[in-house]
Amino acid sequence: MNTQDKIVCRRLPGRSAVITGGASGIGLATAHRLAGEGAHVVIADTNREAGEAAAKAVDGLFVYTNVTEPADVENLFKVTNDTYGRVDIAFNNAGISPPDDASITETGLDAWRKVQEINLTSVYLCTKHALTYMQAQGKGSIINTASFVALMGAATSQISYTASKGGVLAMSRELGVEFAKQGIRVNALCPGPVNTVLLQELFAKDPEMAARRLVHIPIGRFGTPEEMAAAVAFLASDDASFITASSFIVDGGLTSAYVTPFD
Repeated sequence: MNTQDKIVCRRLPGRSAVITGGASGIGLATAHRLAGEGAHVVIADTNREAGEAAAKAVDGLFVYTNVTEPADVENLFKVTNDTYGRVDIAFNNAGISPPDDASITETGLDAWRKVQEINLTSVYLCTKHALTYMQAQGKGSIINTASFVALMGAATSQISYTASKGGVLAMSRELGVEFAKQGIRVNALCPGPVNTVLLQELFAKDPEMAARRLVHIPIGRFGTPEEMAAAVAFLASDDASFITASSFIVDGGLTSAYVTPFD
């Protein structure tokens, strides 16, 4: 079933929403969710084929974007504004977690910099250019994908990924405070482990590694992209009008758990 078929609320009619990393995973699920709630969706991705397919599926727009290139990001938000007359929602979601990002004792400088550029610098660039239009409008919602790893430590480290998500969390908090009186809300989405292709590549396909992590999640399973998309839709909507500078945790109870149930 198309995700849109499940949506009964229409909280975002006529609003424009930019989604980076929108061709797959949480970004793609969010594209369907926001479109189902009435938004005009702009998919930004480097995967042209998947991005165009995603945009077609939600009757939206695809803009090829390397989120580490300032000119690409500036063009992304300009095209959105030129097409729809507004930039209402920016879901800065693009990110990577490559295998050469591991313990600090193993991770090279090139790997460190690549993750920082895509996961953190891209959020800086996207927010900067989204704000140009949102300040003129006097309203907007920016949602940045951080992670539960920004809130807790792990012995199985991905040092640059963890540091980048901590940066996203701190930056979102500061921006949320700075621009609140201008009608612009900035929040960080902190997903727990989500059953996407990225997570499967990391460890979900390995039953032993998956079980080691699942034991820490009170709900007893990984999250779904659709559950993260529902959180984004809420934060993007006026239902969240008094929420800014928050760390919005959607993690099945993981970050609050000390001892989890046996069954």
